[in-house]
Amino acid sequence: MAGSEAAWQAAQMGVPVTLYEMRPKVKTFAHQTGDLGEMVCSNSFRSDDDEQNAVGLLHWEMRQADGLIMNTAQKHRLPAGGALAVDREPFAQSVTAALRSHPLITIQDEEITDLPTQGHWIIATGPLTSDGLAKAIADETGTESLAFFDAIAPIAYADSIDMSIAWMQSRYDKGETEEEQKAYLNCPMTKVQYEDFIDALLAAEKTEFKDGETAGYFDGCLPIEVMAERGRETLRFGPMKPVGLTNPHTPDQKPYAVVQLRRDNALGTLFNMVGFQTKMKYGAQTDVFRMIPGLADAQFARLGGIHRNTFLNSPTLLDEQLRLKSKPHVRFAGQITGVEGYVESAAMGLLAGRLAAQEILGQSLQPPPPETAMGALVTHITGGAEAKTFQPMNVNFGLFPPIADIKGGRKNRKLRYKAYTDRAKQLFSDWLQS
Repeated sequence: MAGSEAAWQAAQMGVPVTLYEMRPKVKTFAHQTGDLGEMVCSNSFRSDDDEQNAVGLLHWEMRQADGLIMNTAQKHRLPAGGALAVDREPFAQSVTAALRSHPLITIQDEEITDLPTQGHWIIATGPLTSDGLAKAIADETGTESLAFFDAIAPIAYADSIDMSIAWMQSRYDKGETEEEQKAYLNCPMTKVQYEDFIDALLAAEKTEFKDGETAGYFDGCLPIEVMAERGRETLRFGPMKPVGLTNPHTPDQKPYAVVQLRRDNALGTLFNMVGFQTKMKYGAQTDVFRMIPGLADAQFARLGGIHRNTFLNSPTLLDEQLRLKSKPHVRFAGQITGVEGYVESAAMGLLAGRLAAQEILGQSLQPPPPETAMGALVTHITGGAEAKTFQPMNVNFGLFPPIADIKGGRKNRKLRYKAYTDRAKQLFSDWLQS
């Protein structure tokens, strides 16, 4: 995401770009193709609400900046209530086609294993930085370990789900159209079924780490069994919460818990298990997940898995221009900088591409103000966060400078968030004009 967006932004500013991509020659655990912009953990860019949600505001800012990722996502959008979900394969194919057809972009199918010594470079290797490049970065920065672990969720075939038990509904019927209001597939659980499921989840065989490896998960993408280990009710107040849903098969009975699946492609043939990232072994996954009502005969297009995620201690290593302090001709973008999520990764790519292009063109450009979504993120990762406890972060209003004088808004979240987004939109528009 970040590398694709960075290349696009710089080229759109008139700067020739060479984009290096090691896939498909060098494969990763999670990727299936050699397409640029391939989505592996989810098909969702999360909330598209640009007045009440920080990630929705980030969508807005990226669209204003002619972002390749956001514009392509809009073309391949799927019904998902208030979220921006896409048909992942056509999306990646379109991103790839746009970059390959751009007259100022050259794509090299080649792995980079060392930090370049000259030129202008952006490293946007994402969560699966290759061993060679990760070692080169560690050697340069003095960081002993750059790795923590991330997990991906299973995908089930729609025609293997029992719709006499499951039903289609977005939480609180959210969405402007009937299709969006029924964007999620729901599987209900009684208390007994939930308790049995938790028991099986906790007892299931898990992936073991190699000697010397420890797991430091990002809280927004915890394996489901790790959440369950924090307390038997954790899942019922997290991804399996039953609120805002009514089972049409038994409208008078409130489910004790609900498993949600989100449509994963335009055909509606694949459904992603929402929040069900896992490190269970494959055999255990099928046994445990088929305990879920409606999934007794489920067939899976992809089971969940665990992979290494690599990120820098950016508050220590990067300046506000996303440059490596020890080698300022090298910028970093995407998840490797310590942002989390497709949108945030692409946003840092957008920013890095523009900053690098302006420098090459002999002009100075400051990052967006910290009151904007993009500015809040870059401020956080390049100095706003505590270096000793730095962990990957999604965009959120907690990163924004507060507004002290919101009339009636101090305790009114809706008014406060609207004030944040109004301020951000004005300041981001001013930044773009500059």
